[in-house]
Amino acid sequence: MRWIWWVLSLCWMAGLTELRAESATQVELWTDQSTVRPGSTVTAAVRLRMAEGWHIYWRHPGDEVGLKTRVDWTLPSGVTAGAIQWPAPEKTTEKEFDTLTYSGTVVLLVPIAIPASHPPGPLALKAKVRWLECHEECVPGSATVETLVTVGDATQTSPQAAAIQEALQRVPPRVQDLALTAVWESPEGTAPRKLVVSWKPVPGVSGFDVYPFEAVGGGAPVSIKTEALEPQQGLLRLRKTVVAGESGWPDRLEGLWVPKGATPAAKPVEFSVPIGSAVAAPAAVASEPVSLAELLLKLLSAFVGGLILNVMPCVLPVLALKVLGFVQQAKEEPRRVRTLGLVYGAGVLASFLVLAGVALAVQAAGGTASWSAPFQNPVFRVLITVLITLVALNLFGVFELTLGGSAMQKASDLSSKDGWSGAFFNGVLAAVLATPCTAPFLASALAFAFLQPPLVILLFFVAIGAGLAMPFVLLCWEPAWLRFLPRPGVWMVRFKVAMGFPMLATAMWLFWFTASRLGEAGSGVLWFGLFLVVLATAAWVWGEFVQRSTRGRGWAMAVALLLVVAGYAGFLERQLDWRTPAGRRAKGLDWQKWSPAAVEQARREGHPVLVDFTADSCLNCKWNKATAIEIDATRARLKELGVRVFEGDFTDGDPLIADELKKHGRRGVPLVLVYAPDPAKAPEVLPVVLTPRLVDEALQRAARR
Repeated sequence: MRWIWWVLSLCWMAGLTELRAESATQVELWTDQSTVRPGSTVTAAVRLRMAEGWHIYWRHPGDEVGLKTRVDWTLPSGVTAGAIQWPAPEKTTEKEFDTLTYSGTVVLLVPIAIPASHPPGPLALKAKVRWLECHEECVPGSATVETLVTVGDATQTSPQAAAIQEALQRVPPRVQDLALTAVWESPEGTAPRKLVVSWKPVPGVSGFDVYPFEAVGGGAPVSIKTEALEPQQGLLRLRKTVVAGESGWPDRLEGLWVPKGATPAAKPVEFSVPIGSAVAAPAAVASEPVSLAELLLKLLSAFVGGLILNVMPCVLPVLALKVLGFVQQAKEEPRRVRTLGLVYGAGVLASFLVLAGVALAVQAAGGTASWSAPFQNPVFRVLITVLITLVALNLFGVFELTLGGSAMQKASDLSSKDGWSGAFFNGVLAAVLATPCTAPFLASALAFAFLQPPLVILLFFVAIGAGLAMPFVLLCWEPAWLRFLPRPGVWMVRFKVAMGFPMLATAMWLFWFTASRLGEAGSGVLWFGLFLVVLATAAWVWGEFVQRSTRGRGWAMAVALLLVVAGYAGFLERQLDWRTPAGRRAKGLDWQKWSPAAVEQARREGHPVLVDFTADSCLNCKWNKATAIEIDATRARLKELGVRVFEGDFTDGDPLIADELKKHGRRGVPLVLVYAPDPAKAPEVLPVVLTPRLVDEALQRAARR
């Protein structure tokens, strides 16, 4: 394992230049007119061009990361600068932090008003531009730029006028008629509070986001991060997190509305927020009495949606098991075939009744019921990912579900000794995999159902389950239709293996959104992935040496069991503590404020020292702290060795820290130093990107020196 980290670290570091002679961002100041009349307005353009791989930040950089790009003007008396006109930024998610950034080239436009009383002659426009440029490291940058325009009787365009006009087209225009509505989802005493924003979509738009403007004047900060919610009553919805400002909770919010779909034209918007206690989104619209005809039509939509779920990507992998079952059943007694079909349907309906019970329980507890509620439970996500991974391995022939018969018979024998349980399990599996998908006709039916009384909600879940189960049940009820399927043969083995690939794709999809929510700062991707590898190894040992071998089966069983237990204990429990939500885990070191004198004093007292030079705006700093420093293993090592930890906060550009960075060949953070207790020893400079192993070995070397 250690050599893998070593190779990855070398590859990452190979392309990183830690000390650059000049800024990665070049700045120019243009105007659209070279000669202007008194009393008119000239458009100034601050053009920032970034080196490849670098980025700077929008007016709201992100949640606790990044710094807003600023332009401070020095202008002659009477000349005034307006607000910056910002083009739409790029929203990126890196290391679990959402940021709004610019890369490549961006032009910030500012209107400059010339007073009518200004005398003719040259006019100097001067601006100091400040930004934070980030790649692997984050470096504050600044530049002073200036240009001249002439105040005269005529107007003359500048050579850059066409480029400025093109940049003006990229500035989102403000609209007045974009109807966004917002309701509080959490009570006024909660901090922070959840806000649900709704919007009625237009053709060609499949979703939307709101990039909030920065909080000013003690206003309430709104999170960049967006949680997509299921549509409700024809409205698209999302959830934002709001922190109370000095002036309390806001009654209006401003931001950039960004649609998703065929017409991606962002627009600045302003919308009101109700004052007072929370109004839960589902309860905000009272359920009105509905006619029997409307209820039946909605139930029919739910049934059709259940039918369509059979071919949705979430459920499609289960068809591998179904088709093999069809082929096997073609040669059996019609009565048995019908019975297995009904058992399969019972498994589907039983699962949907359980889902209905969960939805009703959530509503009774005051929460928001949703179609995919089971997948909101982290324990369920882990278990279903493990289950689907094992099903994929079974289809590939790594191990078999039963022990009797030849390999081909095992591949096709889904209804043999345990036919009833197998059919019921297929029904349960199909229902479980259907919950993350929303088929056509299903969204509107569910939005209607969740506003109705419990009995109606129950009927809707039964209708969806009936639609999902119906095709399989009908084929089993009319066995004559199965004559059109090919006869059992070797092709079934190949077909079974081929169908393992869509099942594996489902496992990867489940892993994608499960692992990212385990552990701290994305560590779940590594540790949960390794657990699945160990689990797959145990399955191979079981299939190869227990099921397909006649000798050494005892020790093979022991090895397989040992692998599962060791993988679970070592990766899920020790590294991830997966049953405890990441936000509730104890963490935090006793960081002391850095100063050369404090470090010197700690070393004279015989302590090794770790110094972390960081900044609130530095994404890589937060990543290093979350994945390599503020973790259980490193905390234990620091305590064992008696290491003192100091933090140097470079958020505001402390000159003393800047000198320390230069001394060690850096122009920006992160910079992590490890000192030995001996004051005569120079500190060890750690790489820009840290791993737990790098930190642990550096601490042990320092303690030995």
